[in-house]
Amino acid sequence: MANKALIVVDYSNDFVADNGNLTCGKPAQKLEPYIVSRIEAYNNQKQPIFIMMDLHFEDNHLHPESKLFPPHNIIGTPGRELYGKVNDIYQKIQFSDHVHFLDKTRYDSFCGTPLDLMLRERHIDLIEIVGVCTDICVLHTAITAYNLGYNLFISSQGVASFNETGHTWALEHFKNSLGAYVEYQS
Repeated sequence: MANKALIVVDYSNDFVADNGNLTCGKPAQKLEPYIVSRIEAYNNQKQPIFIMMDLHFEDNHLHPESKLFPPHNIIGTPGRELYGKVNDIYQKIQFSDHVHFLDKTRYDSFCGTPLDLMLRERHIDLIEIVGVCTDICVLHTAITAYNLGYNLFISSQGVASFNETGHTWALEHFKNSLGAYVEYQS
Protein backbone atom coordinates (compact mmCIF):
# COMPACT_ATOMS: atom_id res chain seq x y z
CA MET A 1 0.00 0.00 0.00
CA ALA A 2 1.34 3.40 -0.98
CA ASN A 3 2.07 6.11 1.52
CA LYS A 4 0.30 9.11 0.07
CA ALA A 5 -0.05 12.83 0.56
CA LEU A 6 -2.37 15.51 -0.80
CA ILE A 7 -0.87 18.66 -2.30
CA VAL A 8 -3.27 21.60 -2.70
CA VAL A 9 -1.71 24.13 -5.08
CA ASP A 10 -2.62 27.85 -5.03
CA TYR A 11 -6.32 27.57 -4.25
CA SER A 12 -6.45 31.24 -3.23
CA ASN A 13 -8.92 34.05 -3.71
CA ASP A 14 -6.67 35.68 -6.32
CA PHE A 15 -6.68 32.51 -8.42
CA VAL A 16 -10.29 31.41 -7.82
CA ALA A 17 -12.68 34.23 -6.79
CA ASP A 18 -14.55 36.22 -9.43
CA ASN A 19 -12.64 39.35 -8.39
CA GLY A 20 -9.25 37.62 -8.06
CA ASN A 21 -6.26 39.37 -9.61
CA LEU A 22 -5.35 36.30 -11.73
CA THR A 23 -8.51 34.25 -11.54
CA CYS A 24 -9.41 31.03 -13.27
CA GLY A 25 -12.99 31.94 -12.34
CA LYS A 26 -15.83 29.45 -12.68
CA PRO A 27 -13.67 26.44 -13.69
CA ALA A 28 -11.66 26.85 -10.46
CA GLN A 29 -14.76 27.52 -8.37
CA LYS A 30 -16.28 24.24 -9.58
CA LEU A 31 -13.35 22.39 -7.97
CA GLU A 32 -14.29 23.50 -4.47
CA PRO A 33 -16.50 20.51 -3.46
CA TYR A 34 -13.97 18.01 -4.83
CA ILE A 35 -11.01 19.66 -3.08
CA VAL A 36 -12.93 19.87 0.19
CA SER A 37 -13.83 16.17 -0.10
CA ARG A 38 -10.18 15.23 -0.70
CA ILE A 39 -9.00 17.32 2.26
CA GLU A 40 -11.66 15.69 4.44
CA ALA A 41 -10.65 12.19 3.27
CA TYR A 42 -6.95 12.77 3.98
CA ASN A 43 -7.72 14.49 7.27
CA ASN A 44 -9.95 11.62 8.45
CA GLN A 45 -7.09 9.18 7.80
CA LYS A 46 -4.49 11.57 9.34
CA GLN A 47 -2.62 11.45 6.02
CA PRO A 48 -0.34 14.39 5.14
CA ILE A 49 -1.91 17.45 3.56
CA PHE A 50 0.31 20.17 2.10
CA ILE A 51 -1.24 23.53 1.28
CA MET A 52 1.21 25.14 -1.15
CA MET A 53 0.59 28.86 -1.51
CA ASP A 54 2.06 31.32 -3.98
CA LEU A 55 3.78 34.18 -2.13
CA HIS A 56 4.54 37.57 -3.64
CA PHE A 57 5.43 40.98 -2.25
CA GLU A 58 4.17 44.42 -3.21
CA ASP A 59 6.17 46.06 -6.01
CA ASN A 60 8.59 43.14 -6.47
CA HIS A 61 9.71 43.88 -10.03
CA LEU A 62 12.63 41.45 -9.73
CA HIS A 63 10.39 38.39 -9.62
CA PRO A 64 10.16 36.77 -13.08
CA GLU A 65 6.35 36.50 -12.90
CA SER A 66 6.04 40.30 -12.61
CA LYS A 67 6.69 40.53 -16.37
CA LEU A 68 4.08 37.88 -17.20
CA PHE A 69 1.15 38.38 -14.83
CA PRO A 70 -0.56 41.13 -12.84
CA PRO A 71 0.31 41.36 -9.13
CA HIS A 72 -1.32 38.46 -7.26
CA ASN A 73 -1.12 36.58 -3.96
CA ILE A 74 0.52 39.56 -2.28
CA ILE A 75 1.43 38.82 1.33
CA GLY A 76 -1.11 40.18 3.81
CA THR A 77 -3.91 40.64 1.27
CA PRO A 78 -7.27 38.83 1.11
CA GLY A 79 -6.28 37.62 -2.37
CA ARG A 80 -3.73 35.28 -0.80
CA GLU A 81 -6.22 33.61 1.55
CA LEU A 82 -7.58 30.18 0.70
CA TYR A 83 -10.84 30.34 -1.24
CA GLY A 84 -14.27 29.61 0.26
CA LYS A 85 -14.93 26.27 1.94
CA VAL A 86 -11.31 25.20 1.45
CA ASN A 87 -10.39 28.05 3.78
CA ASP A 88 -13.17 27.03 6.19
CA ILE A 89 -11.91 23.46 6.50
CA TYR A 90 -8.29 24.60 6.71
CA GLN A 91 -9.16 26.88 9.64
CA LYS A 92 -10.54 23.83 11.49
CA ILE A 93 -7.58 21.50 10.86
CA GLN A 94 -4.60 23.84 10.47
CA PHE A 95 -2.98 22.91 13.79
CA SER A 96 -3.08 19.16 13.15
CA ASP A 97 0.30 17.42 12.93
CA HIS A 98 -0.44 16.15 9.42
CA VAL A 99 -1.46 19.52 7.91
CA HIS A 100 1.23 21.82 6.55
CA PHE A 101 0.99 25.28 4.95
CA LEU A 102 4.07 26.12 2.89
CA ASP A 103 4.84 29.32 1.01
CA LYS A 104 6.26 29.02 -2.48
CA THR A 105 7.71 31.75 -4.67
CA ARG A 106 7.84 29.88 -7.99
CA TYR A 107 5.37 27.85 -10.03
CA ASP A 108 6.93 24.61 -8.75
CA SER A 109 5.86 23.68 -5.20
CA PHE A 110 9.23 22.00 -4.64
CA CYS A 111 11.46 24.94 -5.68
CA GLY A 112 12.88 26.64 -2.60
CA THR A 113 10.56 24.82 -0.18
CA PRO A 114 11.06 21.88 2.21
CA LEU A 115 8.32 19.87 0.45
CA ASP A 116 10.55 17.06 -0.86
CA LEU A 117 12.28 16.64 2.51
CA MET A 118 8.94 16.59 4.35
CA LEU A 119 7.50 14.00 1.94
CA ARG A 120 10.59 11.79 2.28
CA GLU A 121 10.52 12.05 6.10
CA ARG A 122 6.99 10.65 5.92
CA HIS A 123 7.98 7.92 3.41
CA ILE A 124 5.50 9.28 0.85
CA ASP A 125 5.66 7.66 -2.58
CA LEU A 126 2.32 8.76 -4.06
CA ILE A 127 1.13 12.34 -4.24
CA GLU A 128 -2.28 13.56 -5.27
CA ILE A 129 -2.29 17.08 -6.66
CA VAL A 130 -5.30 19.39 -6.73
CA GLY A 131 -5.57 23.12 -7.39
CA VAL A 132 -4.73 25.71 -10.02
CA CYS A 133 -3.51 26.37 -12.63
CA THR A 134 -3.36 22.98 -14.34
CA ASP A 135 -0.91 24.13 -17.00
CA ILE A 136 1.27 26.35 -14.78
CA CYS A 137 1.81 25.64 -11.07
CA VAL A 138 0.20 22.17 -11.03
CA LEU A 139 2.20 21.22 -14.14
CA HIS A 140 5.54 22.43 -12.78
CA THR A 141 4.89 20.72 -9.44
CA ALA A 142 3.99 17.46 -11.19
CA ILE A 143 7.10 17.53 -13.37
CA THR A 144 9.40 17.96 -10.40
CA ALA A 145 7.53 15.28 -8.45
CA TYR A 146 8.02 12.90 -11.37
CA ASN A 147 11.72 13.78 -11.63
CA LEU A 148 12.10 13.13 -7.89
CA GLY A 149 10.54 9.67 -8.28
CA TYR A 150 7.05 10.21 -6.86
CA ASN A 151 3.99 8.49 -8.30
CA LEU A 152 1.22 10.90 -9.25
CA PHE A 153 -2.57 10.95 -9.09
CA ILE A 154 -4.46 13.85 -10.65
CA SER A 155 -8.21 14.05 -11.21
CA SER A 156 -9.71 16.36 -13.78
CA GLN A 157 -12.24 17.21 -11.05
CA GLY A 158 -9.43 18.65 -8.93
CA VAL A 159 -7.56 20.97 -11.30
CA ALA A 160 -8.47 23.95 -13.49
CA SER A 161 -6.97 26.77 -15.53
CA PHE A 162 -7.95 30.01 -17.19
CA ASN A 163 -6.65 28.41 -20.41
CA GLU A 164 -8.84 25.45 -21.46
CA THR A 165 -6.41 24.38 -24.19
CA GLY A 166 -3.53 24.41 -21.71
CA HIS A 167 -5.63 22.53 -19.16
CA THR A 168 -6.44 19.73 -21.62
CA TRP A 169 -2.86 19.54 -22.84
CA ALA A 170 -1.51 19.35 -19.26
CA LEU A 171 -3.85 16.47 -18.32
CA GLU A 172 -2.57 14.48 -21.30
CA HIS A 173 1.02 15.41 -20.44
CA PHE A 174 0.56 14.16 -16.86
CA LYS A 175 -0.64 10.82 -18.20
CA ASN A 176 1.55 10.33 -21.26
CA SER A 177 4.83 11.97 -20.22
CA LEU A 178 4.82 11.69 -16.43
CA GLY A 179 3.09 8.33 -16.06
CA ALA A 180 0.50 9.85 -13.73
CA TYR A 181 -2.80 8.17 -13.06
CA VAL A 182 -5.22 10.74 -14.44
CA GLU A 183 -8.87 10.33 -13.59
CA TYR A 184 -11.17 11.99 -16.12
CA GLN A 185 -14.59 13.18 -14.99
CA SER A 186 -17.03 15.34 -16.86
